Amino acid sequence: MPYYPKYIKAHQSGLLKERCITVKKRMESCDLCPRKCGINRLKDELGVCKTGQLARVSGAFAHFGEEKPLVGSKGSGTIFFSYCNLLCNFCQNYETSHDGDGRVLNDTELAQVMLNLQNEGCHNINFVTPSHMVFQILSALETAIENGLRVPLVYNTGAYDCVETLKLLEGIIDIYMPDFKFWDNDIAEKTCRASNYPQIARNAVKEMYRQVGDLKTDTNGIATEGILIRHLVLPNKLAGTREIMHFIATQISTNTYTNIMPQYRPCGQAYQMADMASHVTGDEFREALNEAKQEGILRLDKPRLFLFP
Repeated sequence: MPYYPKYIKAHQSGLLKERCITVKKRMESCDLCPRKCGINRLKDELGVCKTGQLARVSGAFAHFGEEKPLVGSKGSGTIFFSYCNLLCNFCQNYETSHDGDGRVLNDTELAQVMLNLQNEGCHNINFVTPSHMVFQILSALETAIENGLRVPLVYNTGAYDCVETLKLLEGIIDIYMPDFKFWDNDIAEKTCRASNYPQIARNAVKEMYRQVGDLKTDTNGIATEGILIRHLVLPNKLAGTREIMHFIATQISTNTYTNIMPQYRPCGQAYQMADMASHVTGDEFREALNEAKQEGILRLDKPRLFLFP
Protein backbone atom coordinates (compact mmCIF):
# COMPACT_ATOMS: atom_id res chain seq x y z
CA MET A 1 0.00 0.00 0.00
CA PRO A 2 1.45 3.42 -0.94
CA TYR A 3 2.40 5.78 1.88
CA TYR A 4 -0.18 8.46 2.66
CA PRO A 5 1.64 11.64 3.75
CA LYS A 6 0.55 13.16 7.04
CA TYR A 7 -0.12 16.62 5.60
CA ILE A 8 -2.95 15.44 3.35
CA LYS A 9 -5.10 14.47 6.32
CA ALA A 10 -4.07 17.71 8.06
CA HIS A 11 -5.26 19.68 5.04
CA GLN A 12 -8.55 17.79 4.78
CA SER A 13 -9.33 18.27 8.47
CA GLY A 14 -8.51 21.98 8.44
CA LEU A 15 -5.55 21.48 10.79
CA LEU A 16 -3.03 22.76 8.23
CA LYS A 17 -4.93 26.03 7.75
CA GLU A 18 -5.28 26.43 11.52
CA ARG A 19 -1.55 25.92 12.04
CA CYS A 20 -0.74 28.34 9.23
CA ILE A 21 -2.84 31.05 10.90
CA THR A 22 -1.10 30.42 14.24
CA VAL A 23 2.39 30.62 12.74
CA LYS A 24 1.52 33.75 10.78
CA LYS A 25 0.36 35.46 13.97
CA ARG A 26 3.68 34.65 15.63
CA MET A 27 5.49 36.29 12.71
CA GLU A 28 4.18 39.66 13.92
CA SER A 29 6.68 39.49 16.79
CA CYS A 30 8.72 36.58 15.58
CA ASP A 31 9.60 33.92 18.13
CA LEU A 32 9.53 30.93 15.79
CA CYS A 33 13.18 30.01 16.36
CA PRO A 34 15.42 30.21 19.45
CA ARG A 35 16.78 33.61 18.36
CA LYS A 36 13.36 35.11 19.25
CA CYS A 37 14.13 38.39 17.46
CA GLY A 38 10.67 39.82 18.20
CA ILE A 39 10.44 41.73 14.91
CA ASN A 40 7.41 41.96 12.60
CA ARG A 41 8.35 39.81 9.63
CA LEU A 42 4.95 40.37 8.04
CA LYS A 43 6.10 43.97 7.52
CA ASP A 44 9.44 42.68 6.22
CA GLU A 45 11.36 43.70 9.31
CA LEU A 46 14.56 41.64 9.39
CA GLY A 47 16.13 39.76 12.29
CA VAL A 48 19.00 37.27 12.42
CA CYS A 49 17.61 35.22 9.53
CA LYS A 50 17.20 38.32 7.30
CA THR A 51 13.91 36.94 6.00
CA GLY A 52 10.60 38.78 5.90
CA GLN A 53 7.21 37.52 4.79
CA LEU A 54 8.20 35.71 1.58
CA ALA A 55 10.48 32.75 1.05
CA ARG A 56 13.87 33.11 -0.58
CA VAL A 57 15.19 30.05 -2.43
CA SER A 58 18.71 29.51 -3.75
CA GLY A 59 18.00 26.34 -5.70
CA ALA A 60 15.76 23.31 -6.15
CA PHE A 61 16.63 20.03 -7.84
CA ALA A 62 16.70 16.24 -7.56
CA HIS A 63 19.56 15.61 -5.14
CA PHE A 64 21.46 12.31 -5.35
CA GLY A 65 23.99 13.09 -2.61
CA GLU A 66 21.61 12.67 0.32
CA GLU A 67 21.17 9.56 2.44
CA LYS A 68 20.24 6.35 0.62
CA PRO A 69 16.66 6.09 2.00
CA LEU A 70 15.94 9.59 0.68
CA VAL A 71 17.60 9.31 -2.71
CA GLY A 72 16.32 6.01 -4.11
CA SER A 73 16.44 5.93 -7.90
CA LYS A 74 14.90 9.35 -8.62
CA GLY A 75 16.57 11.57 -6.04
CA SER A 76 15.45 13.70 -3.11
CA GLY A 77 13.57 16.83 -4.18
CA THR A 78 15.63 19.42 -2.34
CA ILE A 79 14.58 23.03 -1.90
CA PHE A 80 17.48 25.11 -0.57
CA PHE A 81 16.25 28.11 1.38
CA SER A 82 18.42 31.22 1.54
CA TYR A 83 19.73 32.60 4.82
CA CYS A 84 19.69 30.71 8.12
CA ASN A 85 18.87 31.14 11.80
CA LEU A 86 22.08 29.45 13.03
CA LEU A 87 24.81 30.91 10.80
CA CYS A 88 27.75 28.59 11.51
CA ASN A 89 31.02 30.30 10.63
CA PHE A 90 32.20 27.17 8.76
CA CYS A 91 29.10 26.69 6.59
CA GLN A 92 29.87 24.95 3.31
CA ASN A 93 27.02 26.89 1.71
CA TYR A 94 28.20 30.24 3.06
CA GLU A 95 27.03 32.27 0.05
CA THR A 96 23.51 30.95 0.57
CA SER A 97 23.24 30.87 4.37
CA HIS A 98 25.10 34.10 5.16
CA ASP A 99 24.91 36.16 1.98
CA GLY A 100 21.41 35.11 0.92
CA ASP A 101 22.07 34.07 -2.68
CA GLY A 102 18.74 33.18 -4.27
CA ARG A 103 15.43 34.70 -5.32
CA VAL A 104 12.19 35.57 -3.59
CA LEU A 105 9.18 33.30 -4.23
CA ASN A 106 5.55 33.82 -3.30
CA ASP A 107 3.31 30.97 -2.11
CA THR A 108 2.17 30.00 -5.61
CA GLU A 109 5.72 29.90 -6.93
CA LEU A 110 7.03 27.86 -3.98
CA ALA A 111 4.15 25.43 -4.33
CA GLN A 112 4.97 25.02 -8.02
CA VAL A 113 8.59 24.23 -7.16
CA MET A 114 7.34 21.38 -4.93
CA LEU A 115 5.08 20.08 -7.67
CA ASN A 116 7.83 20.29 -10.30
CA LEU A 117 10.12 18.15 -8.14
CA GLN A 118 7.36 15.61 -7.59
CA ASN A 119 6.67 15.55 -11.34
CA GLU A 120 10.35 14.80 -11.96
CA GLY A 121 9.85 11.64 -9.90
CA CYS A 122 11.57 12.76 -6.67
CA HIS A 123 10.70 10.56 -3.71
CA ASN A 124 10.19 13.45 -1.29
CA ILE A 125 10.29 17.21 -0.87
CA ASN A 126 13.39 18.04 1.17
CA PHE A 127 13.29 21.47 2.82
CA VAL A 128 16.90 22.45 3.52
CA THR A 129 17.38 25.03 6.30
CA PRO A 130 13.66 25.42 7.06
CA SER A 131 13.70 26.72 10.64
CA HIS A 132 13.11 30.34 9.60
CA MET A 133 10.69 29.35 6.80
CA VAL A 134 7.97 27.50 8.72
CA PHE A 135 5.25 29.99 7.82
CA GLN A 136 6.27 30.10 4.15
CA ILE A 137 6.30 26.30 3.94
CA LEU A 138 2.87 25.88 5.51
CA SER A 139 1.35 28.65 3.45
CA ALA A 140 2.65 27.28 0.14
CA LEU A 141 1.81 23.72 1.14
CA GLU A 142 -1.91 24.41 1.04
CA THR A 143 -1.67 25.36 -2.65
CA ALA A 144 0.64 22.45 -3.43
CA ILE A 145 -1.72 19.90 -1.88
CA GLU A 146 -4.70 21.28 -3.76
CA ASN A 147 -2.74 20.78 -6.98
CA GLY A 148 -1.72 17.19 -6.27
CA LEU A 149 1.32 17.07 -3.96
CA ARG A 150 1.55 13.55 -2.54
CA VAL A 151 5.18 12.76 -1.56
CA PRO A 152 6.61 12.86 2.00
CA LEU A 153 8.02 16.08 3.42
CA VAL A 154 11.53 16.22 4.90
CA TYR A 155 12.45 18.87 7.48
CA ASN A 156 16.24 19.11 6.97
CA THR A 157 17.46 21.30 9.83
CA GLY A 158 20.48 22.30 11.89
CA ALA A 159 18.38 21.39 14.96
CA TYR A 160 18.24 24.98 16.24
CA ASP A 161 14.47 24.71 16.53
CA CYS A 162 11.97 25.68 19.22
CA VAL A 163 9.90 22.80 20.56
CA GLU A 164 6.84 25.08 20.46
CA THR A 165 7.31 25.59 16.73
CA LEU A 166 7.98 21.92 16.05
CA LYS A 167 4.70 21.04 17.77
CA LEU A 168 2.94 23.13 15.14
CA LEU A 169 4.43 20.81 12.50
CA GLU A 170 3.12 17.63 14.10
CA GLY A 171 0.90 15.76 11.68
CA ILE A 172 2.39 17.70 8.75
CA ILE A 173 6.08 16.77 8.50
CA ASP A 174 6.76 13.12 7.65
CA ILE A 175 10.54 12.94 8.05
CA TYR A 176 12.73 14.98 10.37
CA MET A 177 16.43 15.19 9.51
CA PRO A 178 18.25 17.24 12.15
CA ASP A 179 22.02 17.75 12.09
CA PHE A 180 23.14 17.58 15.72
CA LYS A 181 26.25 19.75 15.45
CA PHE A 182 27.88 20.35 18.84
CA TRP A 183 27.72 19.08 22.40
CA ASP A 184 29.75 21.87 24.01
CA ASN A 185 28.23 25.30 24.69
CA ASP A 186 31.52 27.13 24.18
CA ILE A 187 32.06 25.61 20.73
CA ALA A 188 28.50 26.55 19.77
CA GLU A 189 29.10 30.10 20.92
CA LYS A 190 32.40 30.43 19.05
CA THR A 191 31.11 28.95 15.79
CA CYS A 192 27.56 30.34 15.59
CA ARG A 193 27.02 32.65 18.57
CA ALA A 194 24.46 30.27 20.02
CA SER A 195 25.72 29.02 23.37
CA ASN A 196 22.31 27.46 24.05
CA TYR A 197 22.51 25.28 20.93
CA PRO A 198 23.28 21.96 22.69
CA GLN A 199 20.24 22.13 24.97
CA ILE A 200 18.01 23.46 22.19
CA ALA A 201 19.10 20.62 19.90
CA ARG A 202 18.54 17.97 22.56
CA ASN A 203 15.01 19.18 23.19
CA ALA A 204 14.28 19.54 19.47
CA VAL A 205 15.47 16.04 18.60
CA LYS A 206 13.40 14.56 21.43
CA GLU A 207 10.32 16.34 20.10
CA MET A 208 10.96 15.23 16.54
CA TYR A 209 11.31 11.64 17.66
CA ARG A 210 8.14 11.86 19.74
CA GLN A 211 6.23 12.88 16.62
CA VAL A 212 7.57 10.42 14.04
CA GLY A 213 9.64 7.69 15.76
CA ASP A 214 12.37 5.63 14.10
CA LEU A 215 12.87 5.90 10.35
CA LYS A 216 10.53 3.68 8.34
CA THR A 217 10.91 2.68 4.69
CA ASP A 218 8.70 1.15 2.03
CA THR A 219 9.33 -2.10 0.16
CA ASN A 220 11.83 -0.31 -2.08
CA GLY A 221 13.84 1.02 0.85
CA ILE A 222 12.58 4.60 0.41
CA ALA A 223 11.98 6.57 3.60
CA THR A 224 8.34 7.34 4.34
CA GLU A 225 8.41 8.72 7.89
CA GLY A 226 10.58 8.93 10.98
CA ILE A 227 13.77 10.61 12.12
CA LEU A 228 17.19 10.56 10.51
CA ILE A 229 20.00 12.25 12.45
CA ARG A 230 23.09 13.72 10.84
CA HIS A 231 26.34 14.55 12.63
CA LEU A 232 29.24 16.35 10.97
CA VAL A 233 32.60 15.28 12.38
CA LEU A 234 34.74 18.32 13.22
CA PRO A 235 38.53 18.41 13.54
CA ASN A 236 40.12 18.05 16.97
CA LYS A 237 36.97 16.39 18.40
CA LEU A 238 35.21 19.77 18.59
CA ALA A 239 31.76 18.33 17.79
CA GLY A 240 31.61 16.07 20.86
CA THR A 241 30.71 13.01 18.82
CA ARG A 242 30.76 10.48 21.64
CA GLU A 243 28.52 12.57 23.87
CA ILE A 244 26.02 13.13 21.06
CA MET A 245 25.96 9.43 20.17
CA HIS A 246 25.45 8.55 23.84
CA PHE A 247 22.52 10.97 23.97
CA ILE A 248 20.95 9.45 20.86
CA ALA A 249 21.37 5.90 22.15
CA THR A 250 20.04 6.60 25.65
CA GLN A 251 17.52 9.41 25.11
CA ILE A 252 16.22 8.73 21.59
CA SER A 253 16.68 5.19 20.25
CA THR A 254 19.51 2.78 19.44
CA ASN A 255 17.61 2.15 16.21
CA THR A 256 18.03 5.79 15.11
CA TYR A 257 19.18 6.03 11.50
CA THR A 258 22.36 8.09 11.85
CA ASN A 259 24.72 9.58 9.30
CA ILE A 260 28.24 10.32 10.58
CA MET A 261 29.55 12.78 7.99
CA PRO A 262 33.27 13.18 7.18
CA GLN A 263 33.18 16.03 4.68
CA TYR A 264 34.12 18.94 6.92
CA ARG A 265 36.51 21.43 5.38
CA PRO A 266 37.30 24.95 6.59
CA CYS A 267 34.88 27.16 4.66
CA GLY A 268 33.49 30.63 5.34
CA GLN A 269 35.24 32.14 8.36
CA ALA A 270 36.48 28.86 9.84
CA TYR A 271 40.09 29.80 9.15
CA GLN A 272 39.78 32.40 11.91
CA MET A 273 39.71 29.58 14.48
CA ALA A 274 42.95 27.61 14.74
CA ASP A 275 41.18 24.38 15.78
CA MET A 276 38.77 24.62 12.83
CA ALA A 277 41.33 25.47 10.14
CA SER A 278 42.04 21.90 9.01
CA HIS A 279 40.19 19.13 7.22
CA VAL A 280 38.89 16.11 9.13
CA THR A 281 41.41 13.29 8.80
CA GLY A 282 40.67 9.66 8.06
CA ASP A 283 41.67 8.72 11.60
CA GLU A 284 39.29 11.31 13.07
CA PHE A 285 36.41 10.02 10.96
CA ARG A 286 37.07 6.38 11.79
CA GLU A 287 37.28 7.25 15.48
CA ALA A 288 33.90 8.99 15.24
CA LEU A 289 32.35 5.92 13.62
CA ASN A 290 33.79 3.70 16.34
CA GLU A 291 32.44 6.00 19.04
CA ALA A 292 28.95 5.77 17.52
CA LYS A 293 29.12 1.97 17.46
CA GLN A 294 30.54 1.77 20.98
CA GLU A 295 27.66 3.89 22.25
CA GLY A 296 25.17 1.50 20.65
CA ILE A 297 24.30 3.29 17.40
CA LEU A 298 24.44 0.58 14.75
CA ARG A 299 21.96 1.80 12.13
CA LEU A 300 24.52 3.93 10.31
CA ASP A 301 24.31 5.39 6.83
CA LYS A 302 26.94 3.84 4.57
CA PRO A 303 29.92 6.23 4.39
CA ARG A 304 30.65 7.80 1.03
CA LEU A 305 34.14 7.42 -0.46
CA PHE A 306 36.36 10.29 0.63
CA LEU A 307 40.05 10.91 0.16
CA PHE A 308 41.50 12.03 3.47
CA PRO A 309 44.69 14.06 3.96
